[in-house]
Amino acid sequence: MSLFERIDPEVGEQEGEQGRKLIRVGDDRGLSLIERLNYRLNRLAWQTPLHKLRLRGRVPLRLLAVPKDPIAGDRAAGEALLQGRFVHGGTEVPAEGMDFRTVGLPADFTGWLQSFAWLRDLAAATTRERGAKLAEALARKWLDAFGDEVTEPAWRADMWGRRILFWTAYAPYLLSSPDLVHRSRLLHALARGARHLDRSADKVLPGLPRILAWSGVIAAAVVVQGGPARLRSGEAGLMRALAVSLHDDGGLTSRSPGEQLALVETLAQLRAVYIAGRRDVPEWLSDALAAAASALLAATLGDEALSSWQGGNMANRRRVLAAVEGSGTDVRPLRRARGWGYQRLQAKASVLVFDAAPPPPPRALIGGCASTLAFEFSESGRRLVINCGGVGDAKGTLPAELVHALRTTAAHSTLTLGDRNSTAIHEDGSLGKGVAEVETSRDETGGVMRVEATHDGYVRRFGLVHERRLVLSSDGRQLSGEDRLYAAAKRRRRGEPTPFAVRFHLAPGLEATTTADGQGALLRVRGGGVWQFRCRGGMLSTEDSLWIDGHARPHPTLQLVIAGETPSEGMTISWELARAK
Repeated sequence: MSLFERIDPEVGEQEGEQGRKLIRVGDDRGLSLIERLNYRLNRLAWQTPLHKLRLRGRVPLRLLAVPKDPIAGDRAAGEALLQGRFVHGGTEVPAEGMDFRTVGLPADFTGWLQSFAWLRDLAAATTRERGAKLAEALARKWLDAFGDEVTEPAWRADMWGRRILFWTAYAPYLLSSPDLVHRSRLLHALARGARHLDRSADKVLPGLPRILAWSGVIAAAVVVQGGPARLRSGEAGLMRALAVSLHDDGGLTSRSPGEQLALVETLAQLRAVYIAGRRDVPEWLSDALAAAASALLAATLGDEALSSWQGGNMANRRRVLAAVEGSGTDVRPLRRARGWGYQRLQAKASVLVFDAAPPPPPRALIGGCASTLAFEFSESGRRLVINCGGVGDAKGTLPAELVHALRTTAAHSTLTLGDRNSTAIHEDGSLGKGVAEVETSRDETGGVMRVEATHDGYVRRFGLVHERRLVLSSDGRQLSGEDRLYAAAKRRRRGEPTPFAVRFHLAPGLEATTTADGQGALLRVRGGGVWQFRCRGGMLSTEDSLWIDGHARPHPTLQLVIAGETPSEGMTISWELARAK
């Protein structure tokens, strides 16, 4: 039985969540000049004699406990490492002669390498006796490179937070050697890293990095050294970090499903730290983990992998399942999201994920996407309507021009007006003006699921509001939609017609044949039946598209496009996708 078969999809609305919901963009314009200077000064302070003095202290003789990593690793990646290759996020590097000072590697690969997260994959592929020799050799190389030199990225606070979690969980792989000098060096580095975090955790960027840093402080207090004082400080710091980094529905303010997956993994590891230390898991941590896991499940499709939002892709299905299993929580997918924004509709074998919130603020995510009111749709585990996706954890593996294009509104299954993004994307990569408010309502009367949302992203330029209504039948075999453009109140409207395009990017493997009247198409799913598409309000055509898979590889595919012009007072475009057989 799969994980999702154990989760009841008919989850009720959160209490007090009746009626229309309004989500607004805050006043976040990214980090201020003073904040950027403070972060820079904090990094420069690492090099001072005073900071080095603060890192001195007693060296632990052993760990107080060894947590069990609750997250299963990737056996294929572990076997590649045993064969002499680091493989992660589309990047492959020889393990022999590994120099942790190597520059030019993608940032995410460097983070995975420096954090020792690969220990999880190694443990999934071999026994401790066989894996310890390799793990210890690589740990020695890291200690030679960065054990005494406090520098970026090795000593970044979020990196140390991850490293403490992995070093302590896989201590049998790192500390099984009879070499007392190596054991002492590694324990000494752990103690110095914990002291570094004591003063640096609150000075790392808010969001997942700060959560990682404070998680490392708690892990050090429970299983390395530090005692009650460090634990109280760590718990207070993590509570603050969670408060500023999570919406009240458990989703990260970055609105990135990829980061949400990493959040669930981190909090699950921290929960294991408390259990190993024979301490009660704080109720606030259990609540945060359950809410985070529920929000993560909201962003999955019928194949149990992630839907593609905010520069991410479907990721690894096994990793998603392992994270939820490892969380130790019995949660259901969050469907009626608030700040997290991803509305989930599920009927029988059909699953739809709808982006019903503004893009994330600059402070929360660099590289956010103009995807408001886009959706992805699957049936019987097969993806039908998708977004183009993004590079995910493999940053640096795709051309910058393509990465920029994948962030646009046109790369998502929604309406574009005047060939413009619903939220501006500047040349420097930052998001500009556009969607400031999204209003959402939802109804499930009679088993038929309806969701409606509006956004104001085109009001400033065109004076028009975009409203999208989606209706999923109770058997999941019919999806009806309506994209309505109407004049915004008290806004000057353009007099000339404006071109529009409603895009439906199709998953690879779908064949599309349009009808002669330009109002319909027949979609053949390889090994999965036939769907009929009909529309009114524009002319339907097919165009080339592409899709980025979970390994950040592009695949050619098609898109259906309803095109036309809207008068200044607006119009309605309706469409229907129904399974024929």
